[in-house]
Amino acid sequence: MSEPRTGAYYTATIKEDSNYPPLTGDIQVDVAIVGGGFTGVNTALELSERGYKVALVEANRIGWGATGRNGGQITGSLSGDEAMRKQMRKTLGSEAEDFVWQLRWRGHDIIRNRVAKYDIDCDLKHGHLHAAYKPSHMKELQASYEEALKRGMGDEVTLLEREDIPDYLETDIYHGALYNRKNMHVHSLNLVLGEARAAVQLGAQIFEQSKVIDIEHGEKPVVVTDGGRITANRVVLAGNAYHRLERRKMSGKIFPAAGGIVATAPLSDEVAQAINPKDLAVYDCRFVLDYYRLTADKRLLFGGGANYSGRESRDIEAELRPALERTFPRLKGVDIDFAWSGMMGIVINRIPQLGKLSENVFYAQGYSGHGIATSHIVSEVMAKAVDGHLQDFDTFAACSHIRIPGSEWLGNQFLAIGMWYYRLMETLR
Repeated sequence: MSEPRTGAYYTATIKEDSNYPPLTGDIQVDVAIVGGGFTGVNTALELSERGYKVALVEANRIGWGATGRNGGQITGSLSGDEAMRKQMRKTLGSEAEDFVWQLRWRGHDIIRNRVAKYDIDCDLKHGHLHAAYKPSHMKELQASYEEALKRGMGDEVTLLEREDIPDYLETDIYHGALYNRKNMHVHSLNLVLGEARAAVQLGAQIFEQSKVIDIEHGEKPVVVTDGGRITANRVVLAGNAYHRLERRKMSGKIFPAAGGIVATAPLSDEVAQAINPKDLAVYDCRFVLDYYRLTADKRLLFGGGANYSGRESRDIEAELRPALERTFPRLKGVDIDFAWSGMMGIVINRIPQLGKLSENVFYAQGYSGHGIATSHIVSEVMAKAVDGHLQDFDTFAACSHIRIPGSEWLGNQFLAIGMWYYRLMETLR
């Protein structure tokens, strides 16, 4: 039985909802994709652009999971960038630094070009602040700024000092920020729904309310749902934190963490202009951070924290209101119209996991809270791999990952302990 969309701001402001049929009967395609989030939909679109016959199955609705529940920020941040550089040096040598840097920005180009090419109405905007919550955070931002200058991004970044912040935000909690004009923010659900329509226009078949119950491996693997079967030359699993397939091989590698978000009632033009005059997306430098932005209808969409128990938060508004009002005192007592949570797929070393379960069954998962840009990059990598161009896929697949044996609950306890450690380290830096 499929589940309805969550009560998120995104759900209430869908431009054109999906209405694809459930899978019934048997079909044959070149590639079957399991999962209707950003990774699955964009892999389907990439392959359709290359002329492949593609079928995608989703247990609920397109964008039902984290794709339709996130903060909407498209940034060049990779939470596992240092681990990537270290591991990828083994396969790429000195080219690892350039490879990881290009990964930071490739997703931006894909999204911007896709929105333009397929005329997707998704409130795409530019501009982002990475804010220093403590004076010590400025050292990190200074290093990021210098790296951007070295890489030729001088026209797109500005390092702000504390006295500059009032020109960008009506708050006194930050000690400076890195202003990035290349980073973007977006109505993520409208984006993925537009990308799904583009894939269908190119011949892809999409089936909603079609939960996969088994994958039969073999020369031609078969994706089995309760209503039908898809026989394919290749299968791509793109379910991230929500799928429970292939647990014998996949359990203990990725763990769900719930992030909460609220959206206020619409703000007046005067208030919206006062608190965020340049209409920027923002997040801070802490390990467990706050993030926010204005929506197209001038609500403040505000998220923060993470529940690493694997369970969703009970009272999201109560948890986030103090941070929202501390950031913007003007909004004390503001009405909250929407509150929701979504599961992020957390990887211990924060490196996205790409690999194979058998010769022709691929998987991609684990973006650790940086999913919009990263999922678009990974979708391109997966499509190239299916098309026989495996260099980038193999670079990811060669990375080592920690697998925690035992139940998912045990893994989440390890994550919770790890985040307690990082919170402790936060107080010392």
